Amino acid sequence: MSFQIHTLGFFYGLVIFAKPFFMKNKLIFVLILTLIISFPKAFYAQEKASASSAEIQSVFVQPDSEYTARVKILREYLKDKNSPMADNAEDFVREADKYDLDWRFVAAIAGLESSFGNAIPYNSYNAWGWGVYGDNVIRFGSWKEGITTISQGLREKYMDKWGKKNVYEIGSVYAASPTWAVRVERFMENIQAFALRDTKNMLSLSF
Repeated sequence: MSFQIHTLGFFYGLVIFAKPFFMKNKLIFVLILTLIISFPKAFYAQEKASASSAEIQSVFVQPDSEYTARVKILREYLKDKNSPMADNAEDFVREADKYDLDWRFVAAIAGLESSFGNAIPYNSYNAWGWGVYGDNVIRFGSWKEGITTISQGLREKYMDKWGKKNVYEIGSVYAASPTWAVRVERFMENIQAFALRDTKNMLSLSF
């Protein structure tokens, strides 16, 4: 609005101080009046558009801020579940981005398979039931190694090699239970619901 006022003032001042000239040149005078009417409106529209863009930018955060928000939300969620993997929240998000996975997916599998790492084979850091059947147990050296291995395996083996496109198709191979996928999806929805409640960290996330 301030731009519109300043622009009007400029043209009205121009008309007043140059009035003798304009009276002798009526055509120019008419053109100037036309500019007074139309020129500020055009620029005011542009100013409003710029303001709208600025407002949008304040609502939709930059990618690095969204990354940080996801890490904080997942960390708080895992803490809420008394998960020993809470400090590895960034590992979940980073590997999900690296392998183009939903950032909630690998954590959700851990929720189903081991109550987020609270019930695992001894000294295995295997919260995903990955390669666990009978007495056979795949052990990882750390939570970080487990998160990396599962994320890479889901992308390169289940999705790229075997062509599985979603949690239901992955579940048909990952687990024998026909309800595995729906239960994993429920954990993903729980993380989403937690994110929406956590207004401190929920900036602008896509689900």
